[in-house]
Amino acid sequence: MMRIDIITLFPEMCEAFLGSSIIGRARKDNKIEINCHQLREFSDNKWGRVDDTPYGGGMGLVIRAEPLARCCDHVISLFPKKPHIIYFSPKGRVFSQRIAGELKDTHENLLFVCGHYEGVDQRFLDKYVDEEISIGDYVLTGGEIAAVAVADAVARLCPGVLSSDECFQDESHYCGLLEYPQYSKPSVWEGMKVPDVLMSGHHERVDRWRRDQALIITKKRRPDMFSKIIPDKSDLKSVGYLWEKSEK
Repeated sequence: MMRIDIITLFPEMCEAFLGSSIIGRARKDNKIEINCHQLREFSDNKWGRVDDTPYGGGMGLVIRAEPLARCCDHVISLFPKKPHIIYFSPKGRVFSQRIAGELKDTHENLLFVCGHYEGVDQRFLDKYVDEEISIGDYVLTGGEIAAVAVADAVARLCPGVLSSDECFQDESHYCGLLEYPQYSKPSVWEGMKVPDVLMSGHHERVDRWRRDQALIITKKRRPDMFSKIIPDKSDLKSVGYLWEKSEK
C-alpha cells in the first residue's frame, strides 16, 4: 500500500482536501495511507517558531534547517524503509501525469515537504531532498496546494482507490490525449442534444467517436501533445485530415 506523508505548517489545509471525497474514502478503507505532520511541533523554542531572517539580507523569512531536519528524521523513522523525499518549489521539474505514474510505480513511500515564506534553508535541501517538483510556472504562498495536488494525482492511480483502472485510463493526459466530451441526462437540454452515437448502444461506434473527439480536442487545444501522437490505420481512416492539415 502506498504511503504519503506531508510535512507542513498548515496540516489542516491538507487534511481538509485529502480527508474528503474519493481520497478520504480510500484512506478510511486502507487503500492508501496519508499522514500530515505539523512542523511547528519540532521547533526548539516555546513559541513554535521555525523561521528566521535570511543571511545576506532580503525580504521575508526562511524556514530553518534544524526543525525541518528533526521533523524529517522523525517521519523517516516511521517508514519501513526510507521514503522518496520531495520538496515543492518553482525551481523543480514540472509535474505531469507521466510523473504521477512514475512516482506511483517507483516508490512505495513518499514524503512531501511544504515550504513557506521565502523558502527553506538550502542545506536541508542538499542533505535530505531527493528531488524538487513544481506544479506550474507560477509562485504560491506555500507548498500545501502543490502537495495535495500531487498526492491526489498519485493516490488515484493506486489499486483500489478508484473503482477500476478504466476510471483514469481514458482521462486527459493519461494516454497522451485530452479527454473526449461527456454527457448525462436529459438527452436534450436548452435545445442542445446529446450526440446520437452515444445513445445508439453500439459500443464500437461509441469508442470510435470518443477516440475521434479526443484527437480533435487535443489537436485544437494542445498541438504540442498532438504532434507526438502516432495515428493507427483506424485513426487515419476516421480523422486522417487532422494530420494532413498539420503537415501543411
